[in-house]
Amino acid sequence: MTDQPEPGGRPDAPRLTTREAAELLGVKPETVYAYVSRGQLGSVRAAGGRGSTFDADEVRALARRSGRREPSPAGGDLVFRTGITLIEQDRYYFRGVDATELARHHSYEEVAEWLWTGELRPGVRFTAPSETLAAARRTVGALPAHSGSTDRLRVAVTAAAATDPLRFDLSPGAVLSSARSLIPTLVGALPVRGSTEADGGSLARELWPRLTARPADAPALAVLDAALALLIDHDLAASTLAARVAASARAHPYAVVSAGLGVLEGPLHGAASGLAHRMLQEAVDRGSAVPVVADHLRTGRPVPGLGHRLYRGEDPRARTLFALLEDVPQAAGALAAAREVVATTARHAPLHANIDLALAVLSVSCGMAAEAGETVFAVSRTAGWIAHALEEYGERPLRIRPSGHYTGPRPPRPLPHAP
Repeated sequence: MTDQPEPGGRPDAPRLTTREAAELLGVKPETVYAYVSRGQLGSVRAAGGRGSTFDADEVRALARRSGRREPSPAGGDLVFRTGITLIEQDRYYFRGVDATELARHHSYEEVAEWLWTGELRPGVRFTAPSETLAAARRTVGALPAHSGSTDRLRVAVTAAAATDPLRFDLSPGAVLSSARSLIPTLVGALPVRGSTEADGGSLARELWPRLTARPADAPALAVLDAALALLIDHDLAASTLAARVAASARAHPYAVVSAGLGVLEGPLHGAASGLAHRMLQEAVDRGSAVPVVADHLRTGRPVPGLGHRLYRGEDPRARTLFALLEDVPQAAGALAAAREVVATTARHAPLHANIDLALAVLSVSCGMAAEAGETVFAVSRTAGWIAHALEEYGERPLRIRPSGHYTGPRPPRPLPHAP
């Protein structure tokens, strides 16, 4: 390893110690030295000649390019190389392009194609095969009336898989063909709440009458389409990790989506939008968000729709939807209530709006059920799970195998006997 003289970069650029650089890269200090010797990372002698320092931005760039280099004790990977989504500095990008700009200018289907292939296909539409759609509708129709949307989506995926005898073909072309038919099948299998079903058009238009009985207008439909595009992926969220684990075991794409849906139903993930919906609806009904926020604080409950571990400021997805909701006249009341929720809570904690609060404004103002946000989330994120599955199919199989740390009684123990 050869330390270089101080580079001509910014004099106030943050520097990392060898240990800090190793932790950020997820490798041992010896590997950091190897990166320097191979010319992949620059270093500068620390003051007094004791140790080396590294430019923080350069280390982060190397971490994004290469991911974790050291295997876990069982040979599994805890950090994944991915070219899908980058989140940094309160912004996020799909294949290097600002995701919020993609959502503003392109449909959900177009953004999905970009995520899958890196190519933009203007005007692309997804179509459900009639046999697959019929099987999914029959299966969903057999569920009890109280079944939730995620229940219906899970059985629809299973039914769609059963109609596809070639589902075990994991070549990219076959996986994408399955994805392009599965997503509209999921939407088409949901019951219609409105009086009429949409006759063709975008996926957002097909989904609208399954979320509300109110007719769709152009501004509200634009918000729904943008929400679908914004939610397609968000790096390795819990459901996406589950999807990648399934793909690592070479599960077919329908099973990958089933794995993602199973995790999504948790109240801390996809179902979180329902909590925000109920809170915002109460604020609208009471004419003020102050007593609603006060009730949450008094009982020690977190205020739904606020804060995100990946963003210091406002969730960029929420910011984009709020801007689009300004053009929806019927959303004015819910939008004002949402802003009052943020302002009231800010007196106690510096929390910002997240995507769940923005989805709640859409669902409350358009007469949708509390689970509507979860439905939008699940349909949208299906494309992201497929994108991650495509990446994982290209890795060595079963690589995601963390080791357990056993804390039970030490063997040998006598054979237990019934009392």
